[in-house]
Amino acid sequence: MHLKAPEHQVAGHIAKDGKPGPLVDDKGRFFKPLQGDSRGEIEVKFYESFSSNTEIPDHIRRYFPVYHGTQAVEGSDGAAMIVLENLLSKYSKPSVMDVKMGSRTWYPEASEEYIRKCLRKDARSTTVSSGFRISGFEVYDHKELSFWKPDRKLLNGIKVDGVRLALRKFVSSNTLSDTSSKPDAAFASSVYGGSNGVLTQLLELKTWFENQTFYHFNSCSILIIYENESIHDDDARAQVKLVDFAHVHDGNGVIDHNFLGGLCSFINFVRDILQSSDESTENN
Repeated sequence: MHLKAPEHQVAGHIAKDGKPGPLVDDKGRFFKPLQGDSRGEIEVKFYESFSSNTEIPDHIRRYFPVYHGTQAVEGSDGAAMIVLENLLSKYSKPSVMDVKMGSRTWYPEASEEYIRKCLRKDARSTTVSSGFRISGFEVYDHKELSFWKPDRKLLNGIKVDGVRLALRKFVSSNTLSDTSSKPDAAFASSVYGGSNGVLTQLLELKTWFENQTFYHFNSCSILIIYENESIHDDDARAQVKLVDFAHVHDGNGVIDHNFLGGLCSFINFVRDILQSSDESTENN
């Protein structure tokens, strides 16, 4: 089995200081190291529960990575890894964005120290004010013919205007490293709009979250992916996926208002970008 580091990781844990990072194989699978303490156990428990929960409708199941169990992997000190569907394996030039959901990113039983750490991060970003923050993104630059990603430290401090700018840059065709040029949001309608676009998918998720009380998705992310190879043919192959379940807890019959509130807020931001790009197209 040939394993390598994923090419387009925009957030989350990476290999450093002797700790293994995620790996991918050539069969469409993604190997995620089991985090120490209880986080790895919680994530496995969630995947086991979710994949066997017959009350999850199929149209919702597609928003989650397929789970292939756990496996000890050679070359990473025999560390146990969660084996998942590699969400990018069928994309040749993917643009990817990771959006951390919720105005509260810690979980109910967290230690005071952990809560303080989360609060410091949350206060610097749009987490508290808008119910989500952009953790990272990478986009294919159609002028430079290469991938571009902003510095993650810069992203950590952006406020509402910065989020709007990032969401526009993510769907732009002009050179992104040039900060003086205004992002053209040329692909907004292809990626965010349409019957298979990001907005439609987010609204379908919202309908489920308005009713589901199985799980509370603390500190979970939404991943947005689209294909640049076919974008000029108006075929973005836009995809929304939920990832990172190390802090998921039982819903105990209560709606997950923390995630739902962030999702509603994010939907409004995406809708605004879509409407403003539609208006500028009409005015041209």
